[in-house]
Amino acid sequence: MAHHRQVTVRMKADYEYEATNQQGNTVQIDMYDAPAKKAQSPMDMLLSALGGCASVDAVLMMKKKRRNIADFYVEVNGERNDGVPAFYTDINLHFVIVSPDAKVEEFAKVVALSVDKYCSVASSLKSRITYSSEVKRPS
Repeated sequence: MAHHRQVTVRMKADYEYEATNQQGNTVQIDMYDAPAKKAQSPMDMLLSALGGCASVDAVLMMKKKRRNIADFYVEVNGERNDGVPAFYTDINLHFVIVSPDAKVEEFAKVVALSVDKYCSVASSLKSRITYSSEVKRPS
């Protein structure tokens, strides 16, 4: 059975929009260049969606393994083509977990499962997606 989702994107100004999901949660979007930028662009949001989607499963899997997490983040970098549309040709995710008991090999496996198997956003993209992982110890 398909799970239908709907988002309404409403213009606020020529380069400003607001996206609202069915539950009423809103996200601000703009297409301004810095320093006028007040919100993420749609292409920034795509990277954010990918990073967020892959992070949730990675964190939950590490917690299921009873690993302590002092901090966790993912840096998402995208390379866009020069033409129109300027889609992402390559996206790299670098996952970092700060943990006193996480093992490098297990975290790498968790990251691979999260991106390759469980992340719906990654599965929805045509871009070549690569990733790496790193375990740091708390200071």
